[in-house]
Amino acid sequence: MSTPATSNSMPTRPLTILHTSDWHLGRRLYGRMRYEEFEAFLSWLEETISMQKVDVLIVAGDIFDTMTPSNRAQALYFEFLGRVSKSCCQHVVIVAGNHDSPTFLDAPSQVLKFLNVHVIGTACDDLNNEVLILDDGNSSPHCIIAAVPYLRDRDVRSSSVGESADSKDANVIKGIRAHYDEVAAIAKSKQSELIEAHKRHIPIIATGHLFAAGGTTTDDDGVRELYVGSLGKISADMFDESFDYVALGHLHVPQRVGGCEHIRYSGSPIAMGFGEAKQQKQVLLVKFGTTDNFDNEVLGVNVTPDSNTSQLINTTSHVKTAKIEQPVEKTAKKITNQATPFMDDLFGFDEPSANENNDDIVKITVTENTPAQQGLNNQSVPIPATTTNKIMHHDNLNQMQVVALPIPKFQKLAQVSGDLASIHQSIDKAIQSLDSKESVWLEVIYTGDDIVSELREHIQAMVEGLPCEVLKIKNTQTYNKVLNQQQTSETLQDLNEEEVFERCLTAHSIPDEQKSTLRDAYDQIVYNLRHADSHAE
Repeated sequence: MSTPATSNSMPTRPLTILHTSDWHLGRRLYGRMRYEEFEAFLSWLEETISMQKVDVLIVAGDIFDTMTPSNRAQALYFEFLGRVSKSCCQHVVIVAGNHDSPTFLDAPSQVLKFLNVHVIGTACDDLNNEVLILDDGNSSPHCIIAAVPYLRDRDVRSSSVGESADSKDANVIKGIRAHYDEVAAIAKSKQSELIEAHKRHIPIIATGHLFAAGGTTTDDDGVRELYVGSLGKISADMFDESFDYVALGHLHVPQRVGGCEHIRYSGSPIAMGFGEAKQQKQVLLVKFGTTDNFDNEVLGVNVTPDSNTSQLINTTSHVKTAKIEQPVEKTAKKITNQATPFMDDLFGFDEPSANENNDDIVKITVTENTPAQQGLNNQSVPIPATTTNKIMHHDNLNQMQVVALPIPKFQKLAQVSGDLASIHQSIDKAIQSLDSKESVWLEVIYTGDDIVSELREHIQAMVEGLPCEVLKIKNTQTYNKVLNQQQTSETLQDLNEEEVFERCLTAHSIPDEQKSTLRDAYDQIVYNLRHADSHAE
């Protein structure tokens, strides 16, 4: 991080930044539209911006779920930007993610500048254009934003015939590092000029849409590999020390990177799949300024936490939207004494009770590349819960505070599994936890030993007349027992692209020695399809 400022060199009122990412506007869940959830989240976010007196909003990629967003998804996006531009928020910074069309985001960028909305969809040829100086409206600089979007393969390396996977990986990492190094050099140069002119520290905030090596994901969250062959996973040392904060997107589980308090994923605002059903979603509030000037009363505390500690903020002021009045859901206490730097800071899963069926526990798989962490791989991590906002990091030396604000759950999801009796019991429990006006969407996974030929009818009978809807039923035991007989009830909805291709390899009896080459070619085709910008000329 950059050189700390003295207490009298900062603005009298702290700079307040709100970090969010991975909205995925327009995303469906097993065919079910979710526009009401997205609308409720954006209304909540707008109220939170006003309540917390946010100066700068950062959206770190994946604003939309596809490169061709629907008219309704676009309307939600532009209407939100219009409303926020009239609020206390003085600047909005948006960078593209791998799901976004760079040219689609860039198209209205010149108009949006008049609303102080700064959009970087495509990596700039002139990197000076990725370094933004944001002011307070009175020609006094707030901060410098190194607004780096998702860096596509073509942005960071040139391909060559016969290039090995290791060489591709090295070149991707080299290209990403070079991009950030050049942006950091430009930002530091501008920072030096501003410090000389204004005699106070001007923080540098970087953005990124990247996959951190060892980062945590959940099942069915829709997080894609960014490069062919899982290349391009970055580490904390990728980012220059001059960056006071790095706002990342792409991973949907909130976490910090490499044990660094100032390099963080905010995570997605709503559960993108049933694997995230028990996860508490959040946005991150980042403040720069002297401790005495942090308005912690807005957050619900009257005293400032000790330096470099994470503490809970007691609060009774729950944000409500015009459409959905619902208390902020449970959030998680910090996991202490964790060896892996990615898992000690996750913000939120409901803690399963001692008598809960283990099949109902959301499991988080830890993947860490260092040898010391191999023993922690693939462990299930239970995380306790609390109902408070949380100070994730407070640093007097660098005069920065990071606060996690829990997001209400606008649509309850539940993933239940077991035999028929366990499923029935779990559904009843899920219903009992609902408020009178709530409903729950269910994913049911049957794992009983008996083959149930009419499972769907049994499940529908269980939920008849209840405020719930079954979106998906998985009968894994039937699949396992019948697959060997070449009979299966699988549908395309049950499979992803890779699984369909594997079925094709098996069906056509492809020799094992040919499968690796075919998989590599198929991965390249899928990558090209996903990253082809249909809006580009």
